[in-house]
Amino acid sequence: MNRAYTVYQINSFTQTKFSGNPAGVVTHAEGLTDQEMLLIARELKNSETAFLFSPVGKDAGYDVEVRFFTPTIEVPICGHATIAAHYVRVLENQVKPGQRYFQKTKAGILPIEIVENNGLTKIKMTQGKISFESIEKEYQSQLIRALGLENKDVIENCPIEIASTGHSKVMIGIKSRDKLNNLSPDLMQLKKISGSINCNGYFVFTFDSDTPEILTHGRMFAPAIGIDEDPVTGNANGPLGAFLIKHQLVKHNGHQFSFMAKQGEAMGRPGIVEVVVDVENNVPVKVEIAGSAVTVFKTVIEL
Repeated sequence: MNRAYTVYQINSFTQTKFSGNPAGVVTHAEGLTDQEMLLIARELKNSETAFLFSPVGKDAGYDVEVRFFTPTIEVPICGHATIAAHYVRVLENQVKPGQRYFQKTKAGILPIEIVENNGLTKIKMTQGKISFESIEKEYQSQLIRALGLENKDVIENCPIEIASTGHSKVMIGIKSRDKLNNLSPDLMQLKKISGSINCNGYFVFTFDSDTPEILTHGRMFAPAIGIDEDPVTGNANGPLGAFLIKHQLVKHNGHQFSFMAKQGEAMGRPGIVEVVVDVENNVPVKVEIAGSAVTVFKTVIEL
């Protein structure tokens, strides 16, 4: 007997079809094996696909379980696929604007809020525990070369460091947006470095912006997990906010810092991530990101 699963293709961090970051969303994924989820993610060819499961028991402590697969592996959390997953739940009338919900992920049980303003629905997610990890100078040098950069391209007083809110990324701040948009990294070398530093994602960002409301522009590469380049990355721009606070690279009011980040321009898929960082004693303590979404298609897969 065939099993049928509803599949959505959602563009996150945008209101325009064929821009932002595409994510697959499989609703009511009960009965799928890990291998089947991986095969579906591989077939859809998005950087991540989200699979939704109902909570186990009345007192589960969460409203929905979400698992995330790239075309090659399962990952603990994904920003744009989270936005996509809960946008689908809005479409299917499972959640309502103005309410708070909880999703179970491999990065923990995290809050989600549905926000509606002037007819526009946005999904706000609280990201996971903030952490940082240094990288040995040897690997920093290898990384700069692999990205096609020189030391003079890197922002002074902006260390190359791993930052995480559930799925770690290497933060590399550079001076020029022109340099950013013309990067042509050695993906095989980046993949090799990932094995040495135990981090798969490389987020290159710049403050070089000609739009006042946009603080940063960025690009994210993760070839070690099957993502040569990700268009718009919630789990890069979120920890970027914490990173900026930690290294005093931005001014804030001592309690909270918010900004808008743009990504995906070099791929022709621009999108905007809204980031809010709570601050205590000049230390980042919580990161939230928010974004809009739009449906590209809906279909059914039979197995």
